[in-house]
Amino acid sequence: MSLIKRSEWPLLGNGSWMSEFLNNENFFDSDWLKNRTFPAVNVNETEKTYEIEVAAPGRSKKDFTISAENGILTISSEQREEKEQNEKEYTRKEFSYSSFARSFTLPENANEDEIKANYADGILKLEVSKKVIGQPKVRRAIEVK
Repeated sequence: MSLIKRSEWPLLGNGSWMSEFLNNENFFDSDWLKNRTFPAVNVNETEKTYEIEVAAPGRSKKDFTISAENGILTISSEQREEKEQNEKEYTRKEFSYSSFARSFTLPENANEDEIKANYADGILKLEVSKKVIGQPKVRRAIEVK
């Protein structure tokens, strides 16, 4: 029996998916991560609101689900498409499915109860109003009847 040093194992050799996955330098450049798509998001703060823009072309208003709970804003979308073509000698069926979900931690002064959403031209725009924190309550007189 003889021992042979093998430099390239089937799963760990150069160019294999496992070596790409374990290589820290190329982790974010790997093909499996590039195939996952998340929409680009812009966040802007104004004096009275937080504005969030999500680039999601090719969708419709009904494809989006938006929720805010316990300081977390979640935007998700699911889209399904099915096509069927029947000809004399064959049937062709095609379907596609795509989805994404993004969650954002809202600042302490964000008002979860006042969020407006609008979808136009492939851009989902959300406007989260700000609430005033730490403002002293106005003293008011209460009349006894």
